[in-house]
Amino acid sequence: MHHTRRTPAARTVSAGIVAASVVLATACSSGGGAGAAGGQDAETYTWWDPYPQHTEGSAWAERVSACGEKAGVQIKRTPSDTTDLTNRALLAAQEGTSPDIILLDNPAVPTLADTGMLATVGELGLEVGEVDENLLAPGVVDGKTYGIPIGANTLAIYYNAEILQDAGVDPESVTDWASLTEALDKVTGNGDKGITFAAIGTEEGSFQFLPWFWGSGADLRDLDSPDAVEALELWNGWLKKGYAPDSVLTNSQNTTWEEFLTGEFAFGVNGTWQVNSAAEAGFETGVIQIPAQDGGVAPAPTGGEFIVAPLQTESDRYDVTRQIVECMTTPKGFVETATTFAYYIPPTAEGQEALLEQEPDLEPWVQAVRDAKGRTSDNLGTDYPKISEPLWTAVQKALSGSAAPAEALKQAQADAQAATGE
Repeated sequence: MHHTRRTPAARTVSAGIVAASVVLATACSSGGGAGAAGGQDAETYTWWDPYPQHTEGSAWAERVSACGEKAGVQIKRTPSDTTDLTNRALLAAQEGTSPDIILLDNPAVPTLADTGMLATVGELGLEVGEVDENLLAPGVVDGKTYGIPIGANTLAIYYNAEILQDAGVDPESVTDWASLTEALDKVTGNGDKGITFAAIGTEEGSFQFLPWFWGSGADLRDLDSPDAVEALELWNGWLKKGYAPDSVLTNSQNTTWEEFLTGEFAFGVNGTWQVNSAAEAGFETGVIQIPAQDGGVAPAPTGGEFIVAPLQTESDRYDVTRQIVECMTTPKGFVETATTFAYYIPPTAEGQEALLEQEPDLEPWVQAVRDAKGRTSDNLGTDYPKISEPLWTAVQKALSGSAAPAEALKQAQADAQAATGE
């Protein structure tokens, strides 16, 4: 990427917001990594990411190290789980010990940007014009861009080709809600199970419901709109008719996938990260896009991390930081990340085309990512978590039978408005 040489002066982190951040940070680990993170060693740059499963010596760890070597420095990498990482980052900003670089789950970017602890891409001298707008959107707050997505994943519908064939269902015929419901009727009428998804009462539940919510035309600022009610009624109707199992109420995305891998279900809603597992399943699988209510592709939420740079008291560190970020975000770098994780789609057209040259079977996922939408888009920013929790709570109420979809969403809207102060 092209760059200009500009370095920001360190800003003062907003005291009021940091005070609130301390509450979040009380749950974070007090391990040695955070306290030393702000280090002033010119030969060592600190890096935090949410991949504790990728240990020292892994392909990912070596990739990070190589970008440091290319910039002429060593990288001290500290991995931790996603929630702990966000809390530690907030606490480090208050204490003045922020690392040089953080890889952060995209919905958390507005939270950190709102504290004033992050440098913008312009301040770092980075250009993001080639990044797909829908994938960059989660990092845009009040017109300023904080960080660059290193890749994206999203949701689609996996199918069991044998079950569909036995029921006389052509997967290409599934183009809207009506045709999907008709396919479920045929499959269950033939003695097989229909569709499994994750409606658990956590962010994973909202993540999986959003394609149907957005596919109805609904807006997250209006949770009880007629469109939103129709989306929840769709899921609710599937359970009532036996097209989906009651287990969806407690299913995480992992347990949903385990259900699909039994070979008993025609369809399973899951993500890009299951590509390799699907290829190794004991039956033939395929992928179709999640349909919008009246046809076309529904926007699915984007998953994936942004690479962001916290402000430093020594601004001369930013030049090397920029070099490390650029190493991770060239077209070749995006493809290396995609193949390292086996489920990330590059966020630029050039990177996507390069990936498809190597992995042409990923074409449905490239298209799904191009049609996807950031959860904090529509200028939701830090309001998104305050809306998401009432939404997943409404889904739980409706599917458990404790409230009708319209009633559950009416309460969700009231709770979201109270939480966001609107």
